[in-house]
Amino acid sequence: MSKTRVRWDRVILFIILPIVIIIAAIVFGTRSCKHIGDPSYQEEAVEPAEPTYLYGICVDSMYVEDGKIEPDQTLSDMLTEKGVSMQVVNHIANDCRTVYDVSRMRSGNTYYLLATNDTSQTPLYWIYEIDYRNTAVFSLTDSLTAWRIEKDIDVRMERTSGTITSSLWSAIVDQGGDPALAVKLADIYAWTVDFFGIQEGDSFDAVYERKYVEDKSVGLGKVYFCNLVHAGDTVRAVAFDQDGKTNYFNEKGESLRKAFLKAPLNYSRISSTFSNRRFHPVLKYYRPHHGVDYAAPAGTPVYSIGDGVVITKAYQRGGAGNYLKIKHNETYTTSYMHLKGYAKGIKQGSRVKQGQLIGYVGSTGVATGPHLDFRVYKNEVPIDPLKMESPNADPVPQSEKEQFNKVVKYWMEAVKRSGVPEPYHEKEVIVDSLAVDSSALVVAQ
Repeated sequence: MSKTRVRWDRVILFIILPIVIIIAAIVFGTRSCKHIGDPSYQEEAVEPAEPTYLYGICVDSMYVEDGKIEPDQTLSDMLTEKGVSMQVVNHIANDCRTVYDVSRMRSGNTYYLLATNDTSQTPLYWIYEIDYRNTAVFSLTDSLTAWRIEKDIDVRMERTSGTITSSLWSAIVDQGGDPALAVKLADIYAWTVDFFGIQEGDSFDAVYERKYVEDKSVGLGKVYFCNLVHAGDTVRAVAFDQDGKTNYFNEKGESLRKAFLKAPLNYSRISSTFSNRRFHPVLKYYRPHHGVDYAAPAGTPVYSIGDGVVITKAYQRGGAGNYLKIKHNETYTTSYMHLKGYAKGIKQGSRVKQGQLIGYVGSTGVATGPHLDFRVYKNEVPIDPLKMESPNADPVPQSEKEQFNKVVKYWMEAVKRSGVPEPYHEKEVIVDSLAVDSSALVVAQ
């Protein structure tokens, strides 16, 4: 029996096994070659993985750490604990200021540290996002180079309209708009519309630019046109560029900018109006009140309503408390009373601009609570600030009126249609070089 088993082992080893190997080779070869000559066959290609870049640096083989700058954190605090020498830190701080001055880093901004992806994690690059558009990149290796990356800004036209139920800000937000648009419109109409008098039922329709960086909104650009309906009247704002600066006019070419702002602050309410006989809440007797009291929280900023010179900065114990007087021209002077304090640099003789911060609401002097007592004098006679008719700034010059009228016509027609209009562009006159005016030909004799 043992001899028989041995013979079968030999049969399996020397006869059957080679046959199995040959058959397997034939089957595999047939499968591998069956598409040879077949034009419809395409071998499946393996797509290589897309490399990952961070500010132009391939980080596939790197260790990437990111974080936010902490309050009072310095570059040396951040890098030396990662093994970067003080020599390299000093180089960045002193020799790379033309790229970015790291002493100006702001808490909350994002940074990245790129290092080797091994146990040593040797630092290679430090990246700091300066703002939404600008980023500084510093090499930490032997080259010690640095450069700045500036992202492109994509400017898109947008349009927001709505009806006001409580405030312009709320109406814009309710339409999915940017609250910054309310601030922009308030600035444009600051001389012509009292936004604290906005009524339910007022409406607006604004066309403007929005700026994007990598599809992320980073702020508003120019407001081109706005229809604001207030108390039944339509006040239009048309942007018109003059000497590289954008100014706003109504459709007649009259400037929306007046000589004075409508109010010197953002107030909560008017607590007392102009009167020749008002019962004083503290002194308990009737006397003239030749101003307007704007109730507002202590510390609310107060602004000059026009260009001028500070002629008085003083304290009146029995009345105005801390107060300022500003002379705007030969006709108008304004007074700001009960101030908590003054803005930096404000003193007697200071020149101030329209809208410049001059002080803060308080309750100094004789006052029942924080408010601003605001007064206007015309030819040294007190007048009611709420009824003051402010003179217009310069209108569109006659030499530019024809061009301005084209812009107005374009926007008046554009906003009648749905959708977002494009900015106004002057139509180019196409001259056919083959068309010859026969009257201009001179026949040579």
